[in-house]
Amino acid sequence: MSYTLTVKKTEPLTHDTYRLICSRPDGFDFEPGQATHMALDKDGWRDEDRPFTMVSDPSDSDVVFVIKSYPSHDGVTEMVPDIQPGDRWIADEPAGAITDHGCGTFIAAGAGITPFIAILNKHARDGIGGDKLIFANKTDRDIILKDQWDQMAGVTPVYVISDQPDTEHRHGKLDRAMLEDIGIEQDRPFYICGPKGFVNDIRDALKSIGVPSDNIVTEEGW
Repeated sequence: MSYTLTVKKTEPLTHDTYRLICSRPDGFDFEPGQATHMALDKDGWRDEDRPFTMVSDPSDSDVVFVIKSYPSHDGVTEMVPDIQPGDRWIADEPAGAITDHGCGTFIAAGAGITPFIAILNKHARDGIGGDKLIFANKTDRDIILKDQWDQMAGVTPVYVISDQPDTEHRHGKLDRAMLEDIGIEQDRPFYICGPKGFVNDIRDALKSIGVPSDNIVTEEGW
């Protein structure tokens, strides 16, 4: 089944990331962390669907997305900065393996933060504390919703910056050595999201440290 989501408002979050607030059609139900395949309802774009994560609470009257624009990819995200109220998306049934498995360690790279926004917001509303967010980006200005993570009760954020030597955060590549230095608790859920190579590398690193496979939550097949 497909749904039509009409854009109500767009706003920039970083130099290349945007929040899109859309009307929520009846029956468009999802769990925090899940995504939908969407395509712009415009000539030439209806077959260019991509997965996007809902970052709003499932009970909200609107549905909200945080989307990073990739002009170099020559795809639908290139259009995001020009999307206007009244534009429409055609969306599939929400799905996805990343859902709320309880308090844990959330490891994201870039736009891979999006499935964790709704889950961490839910934990904050429910008074669940003890989450750790390890968020890897190229530069400081790439960090999506940094103010939110810095102020959110129950979340300890750790920022890892790879391409900006003068960062005040951890500098370098997020790998096994850095994970061990940051400190991890092996008996809790580990949520991983980001580019495929990042997810594979972090999964392997966690397993090599001794984290059981059953404790690792990733998206498969999207």
